[in-house]
Amino acid sequence: MLASFLAAFFFALSATYASKSVRANGSMRANVGRLLVAAAFLGLFAHTLGHGFGSASVGWFFLSGVIGMGLGDLGVYAALPLLGSRLTVLMTQCLAAPLAALGEWLWLGTRLTATQILWGLVILIGVGVALLPSKASPPRVTVRPIGFLFGLVAACGQGFGALVSRKGVNVAEAAGEAVHNATFGINAAYHRIFAGLIFTALWFLILHFLRRTPAPAAPLATPAEQCHVIRDTSFLPTSARGRWLIFASGLAGPVAGVSCYQWALATSPSGIVLPIAATTPLFAIPIAYWLEGDRPTRRAIAGSVIAVAGCIALTLAR
Repeated sequence: MLASFLAAFFFALSATYASKSVRANGSMRANVGRLLVAAAFLGLFAHTLGHGFGSASVGWFFLSGVIGMGLGDLGVYAALPLLGSRLTVLMTQCLAAPLAALGEWLWLGTRLTATQILWGLVILIGVGVALLPSKASPPRVTVRPIGFLFGLVAACGQGFGALVSRKGVNVAEAAGEAVHNATFGINAAYHRIFAGLIFTALWFLILHFLRRTPAPAAPLATPAEQCHVIRDTSFLPTSARGRWLIFASGLAGPVAGVSCYQWALATSPSGIVLPIAATTPLFAIPIAYWLEGDRPTRRAIAGSVIAVAGCIALTLAR
């Protein structure tokens, strides 16, 4: 449970830096750059203090990386300009958990208790209350139906990526490897990031040759933010600020966040880990207030309280 909460916190911290990095560097440089940072740090650990590529589950974690870090992330990036950030997050987080739980039950035979399912749903309801757009707070983009398809791709990527990771844990455990520790989680994160980096780099390379590389400006930036990006040369990819944002988003998310996420999946079913990981945008609320002065709404606070109560109850449930 601790690993799940740490993963949600680091993912939220990474999201704050990643949104700025996309505006500063463009989605291609921001996405590939953070994966390069993560692959370097995790690879250094894995090939010195860990087991490198010596695990029996390497193939499964590679596949998990392609599904989650590759297809899943591409679905998120495609859905963001069509649904807006809140609808994209809602679809990804609130669908990924039941998809993973159902898949793990059908494929691996992992059953959750009725109490665990109940509190997992309470967490997702809290996330929905906090993030669901309303008339007073509508999406910042024109919602297009095709966006829901990309949102489903993102949710499937996250859910099935976690499911395949759980299969990798079972394979490693059957081979006699110690899986219930942070070292195994860091190694598994390295395998996922490595595969995701290769997939993402090849994808953007294909787009480059097709002359369809995403534009430097973030599609979700407000007109004021877009003007700021155009006028402020500190947002150029070659600036120290741009490099720092890539480094910070890579270290917080793919390094710390994914390592804790894999550590959590090595010790708990995906149906428990993913609802807690779904609180990532709620962790982002105080972080955004602290770093950017973005004051949360009453509904966001109410939804956060519901989700936190669900997390506490899920932690105590058996």
